Amino acid sequence: MTDDIGVFDRRSTSNPIISGHLYNLLIGLTLSWGFLVNWWMVANISPYTIASVNPWVFFIGYFASCFTGVMLFGMSDKPWVSFIGYNLVVVPFGFIINLVVSQYDPSLVMQAIQVTAMVTGIMMVLGTLFPAFFQGIARTLSIALLVVIVVELVMIFFFKQDPEIIDWIVVLIFCGYIGVDWGRANMIPKTVDNAIDSAAALYMDIINLFLRILRIMGRRN
Repeated sequence: MTDDIGVFDRRSTSNPIISGHLYNLLIGLTLSWGFLVNWWMVANISPYTIASVNPWVFFIGYFASCFTGVMLFGMSDKPWVSFIGYNLVVVPFGFIINLVVSQYDPSLVMQAIQVTAMVTGIMMVLGTLFPAFFQGIARTLSIALLVVIVVELVMIFFFKQDPEIIDWIVVLIFCGYIGVDWGRANMIPKTVDNAIDSAAALYMDIINLFLRILRIMGRRN
């Protein structure tokens, strides 16, 4: 979900090209690092500590960190800079994840993780098999996500409602984004930096998918 930061527009590079297997391994390792950091944050940082922070301070810090991180990994061709940018996205996401999962039973959270992992794997396979299809729906997904965000905000703030159908629509959108971004990741030059940048894009897709799946499962319980 990084249409406007240029990661997937790259067609040439001065960085060394690596093998496809190593490239995909680095994407997997980078994703695993982000998930491990989030797991550590959930296990060791009290959600009450996070909730005690002034909301304005929290959200300004959250968006500033995410924006800086996206800019770093989106504009840099140096792996270490991109990795710093990736972590500037992972950490604030970790705070949000911490606040959300604290509201649910751990067994339900684990089920949501398992479902997210299976869906992610399926979408990556589909993104590999049908890259042209997913590239064709990329713009539609961007428009759909923007519309859903606006509709959801209107429903919450003006009608005091939060329909489950919106969660399902968001799940479908981020399923599409995983297929899109995985296909794009394999169309750009296979370098260490591009592997980290692609993992960062996929990380945001997967975390958003997980949070919505957890929310749907939580409603059912």
